[in-house]
Amino acid sequence: MGNKEMDQATNLRRMIKGESDRIYKLKKDNRDGSFSPINRPRVIAITSGKGGVGKTSVVGNLAIACQRMGKRVLIFDADLGLANIDIIFGLNPRHNIKEVIEGEKELSQIIVKGPEGVAIIPASSGVQELAHLTEGQKINLLNEFDILNNMFDILLIDTGAGISSNVIYFNLAAEERMVVVTPEPTSITDAYALIKVMFYQHGTKNFFLLLNMVKDEKEAKSVYKNLSRVVARFMGGISIDYTGFIPLDSLLQESVSRREPVVCCYPESSSSNSFKELAKYLLRQTDRRTIDGNIKFFWKRLMAGAIDKENEVGD
Repeated sequence: MGNKEMDQATNLRRMIKGESDRIYKLKKDNRDGSFSPINRPRVIAITSGKGGVGKTSVVGNLAIACQRMGKRVLIFDADLGLANIDIIFGLNPRHNIKEVIEGEKELSQIIVKGPEGVAIIPASSGVQELAHLTEGQKINLLNEFDILNNMFDILLIDTGAGISSNVIYFNLAAEERMVVVTPEPTSITDAYALIKVMFYQHGTKNFFLLLNMVKDEKEAKSVYKNLSRVVARFMGGISIDYTGFIPLDSLLQESVSRREPVVCCYPESSSSNSFKELAKYLLRQTDRRTIDGNIKFFWKRLMAGAIDKENEVGD
């Protein structure tokens, strides 16, 4: 980590510490217990039915696009199989959430700053520990994440791929969820399987659908219409919203090799423009938000469910 990144991380930790002290004082002064954070961040899970669809690249570039539009963005890297956010951003985190769970670090000590101020919570194998928290650990974690509600506007969850219990629980805990699909038949069938499990086993009815690695808008809308038609036939009442598409772009692949988000190194590329449009679309979608939609409630819902440590996440 260079000096610039170290300075950014230090400033972020000071901000979190200051916000923690402020919230503690407000709660202490507000003895009737009615205090609640004013800000209500959106919590969006970015997920997929199979690996190799560019999900993590979507998370990283979307985060920066939203940050450029004035939103304060936090990424939670919840992919146990391939924790790739650090690769996309060219970072080398030294700590992860496991150390917070075990009481070795505070949240402010593990959060790192990515390009253009995007914040990242490195998770990696630490996510597995969420299945076995004591009550004391739960309270400590919830207090830690309570701080973040007023510091960020959007929390993006980079889930694993597939239908393992880990992936499902992160999708259930999130307020909104976006399924990333490519035109490949296996990607489409696996996305359908994920939606089916979420609907039949958990009653989830609202999804965003993003088409990635497509030739053009015509192909993207064709895939969307075909998948939506099948879903509507067998799962009545589900809402799948088309969020747009990210085109096949050699510059996007080159940016991955450079360990830089494409919106940073090739801002005028076709894929960069599509990420901007995606960010605009998502920021307009506010009508479905739940009353308790914030980061702390995400963690409450997450810890209320048992995460199966034995299940492997395929990516």
